[in-house]
Amino acid sequence: MLSMETRNNLGFVDGQNLYLGTRQDNWIVNLSKFKVYLKDKYSVSEAYYFLGYLQEENEELYKDIQKAGFIVLFKEHTQYAVTKKKGNVDTDIVFEIMKNLLDNKNFDKIILVSGDGDYKKLVEYLIAKNRFKKILFPNKKFASSLYKKLGSEFYDYLENIKVYIKFQ
Repeated sequence: MLSMETRNNLGFVDGQNLYLGTRQDNWIVNLSKFKVYLKDKYSVSEAYYFLGYLQEENEELYKDIQKAGFIVLFKEHTQYAVTKKKGNVDTDIVFEIMKNLLDNKNFDKIILVSGDGDYKKLVEYLIAKNRFKKILFPNKKFASSLYKKLGSEFYDYLENIKVYIKFQ
């Protein structure tokens, strides 16, 4: 039986970071297996998958992410910005996490999937408030050095579990 502390956690996935971080190590995450892993290992009841922007040619990908059980959120861009820059979702993830802290009292802790150092202040704040479970880095090379002072109880590497969550 799960403890009260860990039975209703929320997951937040930086989709581009996950994709690039695992591709760099020559493997691809099976999102259905990954969603089950998040639920079983970290009691994630809702998992949000953030993407840079909506593109018609990726419609099947978006459907696959949703079929795997993720809630897909896109970064809002002007048409000009879509063609000129990458879809940086960091502020959107921080906003959604903070919104949940303020408005959603029905969750216990946050699980973040990214290696991006931009989340360091957020992670430290969540730890101080006892609302942070774990950051999952796509691979060791993608883990920002800003997280070096985190205790090992607060992070893990997806490459350590890739045998369970990769496409065969």
